[in-house]
Amino acid sequence: MTNLALGPSWLDPDYLIETFGLLGVLAIVFAESGLLIGFFLPGDSLLFTTGLLVTTDVIKQDLWLVCVGVAAAAVIGDQVGYLFGRKVGPSLFRRPDSKLFKQENVEKAHEFFEKHGPKSLILARFVPIVRTFTPIIAGVSRMNYRSFIIFNIIGGVAWGVGVTLLGAALGKVAFVHAHIELILVGIVLLSVIPIVIEFLRARGKAKKEAAAGPAEPTGAQGPAAGPAGPGAGPEARYQAQQPSGPASRGRHAKR
Repeated sequence: MTNLALGPSWLDPDYLIETFGLLGVLAIVFAESGLLIGFFLPGDSLLFTTGLLVTTDVIKQDLWLVCVGVAAAAVIGDQVGYLFGRKVGPSLFRRPDSKLFKQENVEKAHEFFEKHGPKSLILARFVPIVRTFTPIIAGVSRMNYRSFIIFNIIGGVAWGVGVTLLGAALGKVAFVHAHIELILVGIVLLSVIPIVIEFLRARGKAKKEAAAGPAEPTGAQGPAAGPAGPGAGPEARYQAQQPSGPASRGRHAKR
């Protein structure tokens, strides 16, 4: 296979698999699923290439074993992200920007989570960057742990196994072999489309808000005025969910 001429070589799926093997693939899936530093990793194209290389015997492991490993890495990665979110709480929303961390990524994941609820753990799997931050936001929001586990497993299997099997199935097609680099470029571009759409929507929303001018104060009454009202930010919602007295602490202790 020829190297994918898109971005640095250490983001090329073929290069990563050739250098680090299957264990490297699992480590990358784990990191992209729930570690803050993993948002830039090439998850979709990496899984597709992995399935293709299993079919062509470049990767010697059985396909079912690869799929089980990928799904497990994805589920465990989200689990770590959720626990991290519960631990850091609202401090995540006060963290300053750096080269590897942008506050806007957290806000986008929070909006995605607020819009889609628990099923965002499934949908976000197929949206780069958002899939890294969504389990963390679920932890920050104190999502019910049992619900999180269920949707986490469904999303991890659907994404990890589904994309890997897609690569394995298309790996048997002669056209794919003849145009593998073009196929991988197409996958990368497809994975970027949701980000572009979200960027354009956010930009249009910002323009509308700027044209409308500053919002009128809502006053002290009404659900929006409380710290956990619909208009409240993620940090306020987190604080409102925390126990405030002995009785509340008792209820949380029983969970």
